[in-house]
Amino acid sequence: MSLERSKLATVTDVVIVGAGPAGLFQVFELGLLGLRAEVVDSLPQIGGQCIELYPDKPIYDIPAIPVCTAKELIERLAEQIRPFAAGLHLGQEVTAVKPRADRRFDVVTNRGARFDAGAVIIAGGVGSFQPRRLGLEGADRHEGIALHYRVKDAAQLADKDLVILGGGDSALDWTLELIERARSIVLIHRRSEFRAAPASVERMHALRDEGRLDLIEGQVQALVEQDGALRAVRVLARDGVTRTVSLDQLLVFWGLHPKLGPIADWGLALHRRTLAVDAASFQTSVPGIFAVGDINDYPGKKKLILSAFHEAALAAFAVRTYLNPGEKVHLQYTTTSPLLQRRLGVTDQGASGGSPEDARSLAARPR
Repeated sequence: MSLERSKLATVTDVVIVGAGPAGLFQVFELGLLGLRAEVVDSLPQIGGQCIELYPDKPIYDIPAIPVCTAKELIERLAEQIRPFAAGLHLGQEVTAVKPRADRRFDVVTNRGARFDAGAVIIAGGVGSFQPRRLGLEGADRHEGIALHYRVKDAAQLADKDLVILGGGDSALDWTLELIERARSIVLIHRRSEFRAAPASVERMHALRDEGRLDLIEGQVQALVEQDGALRAVRVLARDGVTRTVSLDQLLVFWGLHPKLGPIADWGLALHRRTLAVDAASFQTSVPGIFAVGDINDYPGKKKLILSAFHEAALAAFAVRTYLNPGEKVHLQYTTTSPLLQRRLGVTDQGASGGSPEDARSLAARPR
């Protein structure tokens, strides 16, 4: 490595692309193996879709945590990885990943950040994503004021007349979440079938039958403004009647446009807009580039946070092997290994003890 290169770029073991649950837990698994990570994400905060789309949504399938919100999960992951002091580079996108003859990578972002990385792990969820927007005249003017594609603070919707567009999980989840806070809710969906979980649809129909919300099968044709403010939507209902529905806030949940963005140009093998990986190591078709979470694909793939955590653990061992060819990576346990406990900061740095394997693993730490 040249002196010039080290001055221009941040030298690190791994660059992780994506700061959602998979990317954050990847920091932890790499840290246990003594590997430092720099994390890059296009969003201005960590958390990925958990924070961007449904921070208050309850999650029930995280081991040993009966229930937590998506926001709480990200907060706990942030606390868990704190001992490893990963660099966070938010609000920027990785635009180029170039393999080098020495098996390392030059990584560049759209804001000019540069990295000299031993390996790259892509944990970008569905890739760069944008909500499917309302294509009506004037919609852009009201975005972030009276028209929203995600809920940042549910408390701000209390005692408001809400119109919610959509028929998937996000639309139904927020309908059920906000029913106790809003003054009124009108749910508008273009057809009678819903893509949301059956239990959510059943609950929504029960609330409609109780008169606690209105359901219109139809499509929004126009926005209605008064003195420059959004006051209503004009809806062509399935029965052919056009209705004007007044509102304080309009919430649009039509899903996302999943896009790989620049990742599609990195020469990686793709399968159905995801990255094909080896399920033993989660390495892509390019040696040294790995992928975990929703962005990868392999036989038996399940898009669960739990699965992403498993993938991150195996990928970390594969990365350690890639960075140190021929080295035997010893499996150690946080409950018994003084080395791992020192890395986690739960024992004194000067504590004695540990197996010969601990000493060899620490001595082999690439720097």
